[in-house]
Amino acid sequence: MANKVTPLLRQYRQIKQQYPDVILLFRLGDFYEMFGEDAKLAARELELTLTKRDFGQRVTLPMCGVPHHAVERYLARLIAKGYKAAICEQMEDPAKAKGLVRREVIRVVTPGTLLEDTMLDAKSNNFLLSLVEEQGDYGLAVVDVSTGEFLVTELRGERAGDKLLDELSRLQPAELLLPPGLMNDAAFCSALAQACEASLTEFEPDPLETRSPAERLCEHFQVTSLHGFGCADLPLAVEAAANALAYLRETQMSALEHLTALGTYSSENFMTLDAATRRNLELTQSLRDGGREGTLLWLLDHTLTPMGARRLKNWVLRPLTEVEQIKARLDAVEELYQDALLREDLRERLRKVYDLERLVSRAASGAANGRDLIALRDSLYLLPEIRELLAPCRSPLLSRCRDQIADLHATAELIEVAIRDDPPATVREGGLIKDGYSVELDELRRASREGKDWIANLERTERERTGIKSLKVGYNSVFGYYIEVTKPNLPLVPQDYIRKQTLANAERFITPELKEYEALVLGAEEKIVELEYRLFCEVRDAVAAESARILETARALAQLDVLANFAEVAAHYHYVKPEVDTSDRIDIRAGRHPVVEVTQRHERFVPNDAHLDCEDHQLLIITGPNMSGKSTFLRQVALIVLLAQMGCFVPADAARVGVVDRIFTRVGAQDDLATGQSTFMVEMNETANILHNATRRSLVILDEVGRGTSTYDGLSIAWAVSEYIHNTVGAKTLFATHYHHLNELEGRLPRVKNYRVEVAEEGDRIVFLRRIVRGGTDRSYGIEVARLAGLPPEVVQRALEILRQLEAEDEGSGVAPAKDRVPAPPLPAMQLKLFEAEPDPLLEELKALDLNNLTPLQALNLLWEWQAKVRNRRG
Repeated sequence: MANKVTPLLRQYRQIKQQYPDVILLFRLGDFYEMFGEDAKLAARELELTLTKRDFGQRVTLPMCGVPHHAVERYLARLIAKGYKAAICEQMEDPAKAKGLVRREVIRVVTPGTLLEDTMLDAKSNNFLLSLVEEQGDYGLAVVDVSTGEFLVTELRGERAGDKLLDELSRLQPAELLLPPGLMNDAAFCSALAQACEASLTEFEPDPLETRSPAERLCEHFQVTSLHGFGCADLPLAVEAAANALAYLRETQMSALEHLTALGTYSSENFMTLDAATRRNLELTQSLRDGGREGTLLWLLDHTLTPMGARRLKNWVLRPLTEVEQIKARLDAVEELYQDALLREDLRERLRKVYDLERLVSRAASGAANGRDLIALRDSLYLLPEIRELLAPCRSPLLSRCRDQIADLHATAELIEVAIRDDPPATVREGGLIKDGYSVELDELRRASREGKDWIANLERTERERTGIKSLKVGYNSVFGYYIEVTKPNLPLVPQDYIRKQTLANAERFITPELKEYEALVLGAEEKIVELEYRLFCEVRDAVAAESARILETARALAQLDVLANFAEVAAHYHYVKPEVDTSDRIDIRAGRHPVVEVTQRHERFVPNDAHLDCEDHQLLIITGPNMSGKSTFLRQVALIVLLAQMGCFVPADAARVGVVDRIFTRVGAQDDLATGQSTFMVEMNETANILHNATRRSLVILDEVGRGTSTYDGLSIAWAVSEYIHNTVGAKTLFATHYHHLNELEGRLPRVKNYRVEVAEEGDRIVFLRRIVRGGTDRSYGIEVARLAGLPPEVVQRALEILRQLEAEDEGSGVAPAKDRVPAPPLPAMQLKLFEAEPDPLLEELKALDLNNLTPLQALNLLWEWQAKVRNRRG
C-alpha cells in the first residue's frame, strides 16, 4: 500500500517532475525551501543548515531554506557555481486560500537569463548564445535579456570552426544553447570550453512544433517576413534565433516585449581579433593578473553610463573596417573635442542617466520595482535637455543620435503622478502609489485613516468613560485590536465590554464598535495593498509598452556616451585625429603606447615614428636589447591602428592608417598545461595560425619566433617564416627578434627593412634610449640586462668568462672545464654571440634552401630534413 503523504509534498513532487535538472526554490511563507537532493546540494554550496521535515507516513526529507527577501544573494552564488534554479512562487494569499496554496514556477534562473543588478556586471553584457550547425557551417543567435539586444550571424566556409571559436572568445557568453548532436560531441565541447567559460545547456525545440523557425520569429516580432532584419536568407541564423526565443519562453514565463528587433551582423564588417591578439595587446584583461587595470579598456573607460561602458567594451573588441563608418565616428569625436563646453554639458547630463536598457528590460519582464521606475522617470526627464544640447551639432552621427532620442515625456509623467518618490523595494506590501492617482485608492486610504484615528482616540475616550487610568488599547495578529484592563480595575469594566483573553495580571476585552472599526481598518489595508499592486502593474505595463522607443533611446545615449568619452580622453591625454583610408600604408609620427605612457612613472616616455606599407616597408626586422622597448613599440603600433579603426583619436603627433582586416600577434613565451602543449608548441600554433589566415590587408606583430627551441631550429624557423610572410602572405609585419642574422634579409628581400633600438654605452653600463632607428645590430646586451635584473655578481662574472670562451671558439661548443676557470678582468657588457660574423657554412646552406612558394608546413618539413642532415654530419 502506497504511503500517504501530505498534499504539500504531492504538490512539490508534481512541480519538481517538470524541472528535474534545476534546484527548485519552493515558497513557503517567508522562506524559499529546498527538499531532498536539492536541499543537500544547496546546504553544501550555500553553507546552509540542513534540517528535515516529516511529510506523512514514513516520509521524511532533508530540507533547507533562505529568506525570501535575501533570495537574490543566494541565487547569485548558485549561478556563479554553474547551477540553475527554478523559482516556485505562491500565487495566492495564504490567508485567503481554501485549502492548499496554489504555487507555480514563475521563472527559471540560468547564467544566460539574469535580470537582477546584483547578479550582473554593469559594464559587461550577459549573453545567451544559441548555436546550430549544418555540415561544418554555423548559425549563431546572441541575446542579452537584461538589455534587449538580439543579434544573429552565420559562419560558413573552410574556416567556419575557427571563426566560431574567435567569436565565442570575443563574446564570452554566460550560457551556450547546443542541440543534442553538438552537446554529445566531446571534442567540440572541449574546444568551446577553451574559447569561453560559458555554461553549456542542451536544448531542443518542441518536437510537436509545426511552425518553421522563420514563422515563429515573425510571430514574435509581429512582421510578415524577416527581410527587414536582414536575415531572411540566413536559415541557420534564423533557426538559432528561434531556438533562443523558445528557450527564453520556457525559462522566463513572462513577456519578452523588450526583444523588439533582430540585428544581423557579419564578422566581415569588423576587424578580426583572435584570442591571442586580445590577450597579447591586453585589450580588456591584463597579462599580469587577468584584471582590468593596465588594459586599453581601463585607460579609455571614462564613460558615465552603464550602457556606454558596455558599448565601449564592444567597440574595443570590434573595431570597424568600413572607412565611412570610421570617419563618421571620428568626425563626431572631433566636434565634441573642439567644443569643450558642449562636451562638458553633455557629460554632465549623461552622468545622471541610469541604466535605461536594463531598467526597461526588467519592466518588460515584470521584474521591475518602484525604485526602478523612479530611476527610469528621472532619466527620461533628462532627454529634452540632451536633445537641445545636440541641436546645433553638424556631424551626421551626432545628428542621428539626437534624432533617435524619443519624446518620452508622457511616460515620465505617468510615473511621476503614479509612483511615490521613495517607494519600498518590494511591490506586494503597499506604499507604492501616490495620493490623488486613484479615487478608489484614496477612498480606501481615507477609510483606513479614519478607522485608525478612531482606534487611536479610543484609549483616551475609554479612560475618561471608565475612570481606569491604566487602560490600554493594543493589537496582535492573533486577536486583532483589544482593550486591556489590569485585574485590580476589573470592577470598573463597563457591561458592553466582551472578555476575549485572560492574562496573569490583566484581562483583554473587545467591543462591537471596536470590531467594526477593526474590520474597516484591516479590510481597507488588505484592499489597499491589493489595489496598489494592481495599479503598479498597470503603470509598469504601460512603461513596457514603450520598451522599443526607450531601448532605441538608450542605445543612442550609449553611443553619445562613448563618443563624448573618446573626446574627453583625447583632450586629457593629448591624442590627435587620425587619417583613415583604404590605402596599404601605416604612417605614425611620434607615436606613443597609450597605457605605458600613463602607467610609466620612473622615466619620460619616448615617442617613435613608424612606417609600413606593402610596396617598400612591408616587413620590419627590429633588433635590440631586452627591456629596451622593442615590445612596447610593436604593441603601440598595433594599438594605434586599433584605436583609429574604433573611431578614437590616437596617441601620436600625426597618424595615417590604411584600414587593416586583422591584427595578429605572436608575443612572449607561455605553455598551456591544460592541453599538454609546451611553450614552443603554443608558439608554433600561434605562428601557424598567422601564416594560414593573414592577408595582404592584415597587420602582423611578431615578438620573437623560434626562441622556444634550439638555436639552429629557432633561427631556421624565424628565417623561413619571414620569407613566407614577405613572398606569400604580403601582410605588413613588425618582427622583433634576437636572431641578428635575420638582418641579412634586407639585402635579399626587397620589402624588408632593418630597425634597431638605439643604445648608449657608458663604460660597462648601457643606457636604453628607447628610440627606433634604421639599421640592424648584432648585440642584445643580455648579460648586462641580467646584471640589471639583480643576478648575483659571481653569476654575472662567470657568464662573462663563458662569453669570452665561447666567442673564441667555433660554434660555441668549447666551454672550459671547471679546473681551468680563472678570474676574468671586468669587460664591457656584451651579448652572447651564438653565430660568428664571418660566413658560416651551415647558414649559407640554410639560405640556399628554396622555401618560396611552399606552404608553412612544407617549409617546416624541409627545414627539419635539413636539421637532421646537420645532426648526422656532426655525428
